[in-house]
Amino acid sequence: MRITGLYAALLGLLMIGMALRVMLLRRNTSIGLGDGGNRSLACAVRAHGNAIEYIPIGLILLLVLELNQTLPLLLHVFGIVLVVGRIAHAVGLSGTPGMSAGRALGAALTLLVLLAMALMLIWQYLLIHLIAPTL
Repeated sequence: MRITGLYAALLGLLMIGMALRVMLLRRNTSIGLGDGGNRSLACAVRAHGNAIEYIPIGLILLLVLELNQTLPLLLHVFGIVLVVGRIAHAVGLSGTPGMSAGRALGAALTLLVLLAMALMLIWQYLLIHLIAPTL
């Protein structure tokens, strides 16, 4: 579980950075709850919330793939794409509430890697439980 641990640590640092950004913006604007109509705070809160929504399932999928003894190189590819996607999304969304290249790229990479990991887990299940027993 060392590979998943590496990406959990990197993504944890990203989430801490985003949480600190929200806290600093709250302190500087004296807005304790919600966004008070402040665009920068609203973007920071949403970027952090979006990370909270997608990172856990990504790490769960990566962990199960690692427990299934998936090739380490493939695990690293998945982990890197997840990290790059989340960083791109955070940067893109933190800058503007509208569409941006970073936000679009980050969303696309995140969904692509989640789909790839989910499909690989389904394939592994089918391979072990349906195909291999017939061989």
